[in-house]
Amino acid sequence: MAVPFRRQSKGRKRRRRSHYKLKTPTIVVDPQTGEFTLPHRVTPNSGYYKGQLVLQKKQKEDK
Repeated sequence: MAVPFRRQSKGRKRRRRSHYKLKTPTIVVDPQTGEFTLPHRVTPNSGYYKGQLVLQKKQKEDK
């Protein structure tokens, strides 16, 4: 099995790992409710997508 001849420095190791980072999610404002949501998704509160009503809210039935 091959073994490295020299030890890699901390800087070289950290430069290699510099790309492993979290990305901030893109957030947009829903024009109907004014809440923050993820883009290209139906908002669960209002049910709108691109200005059109896609989902109807379920109404609870009283027993």
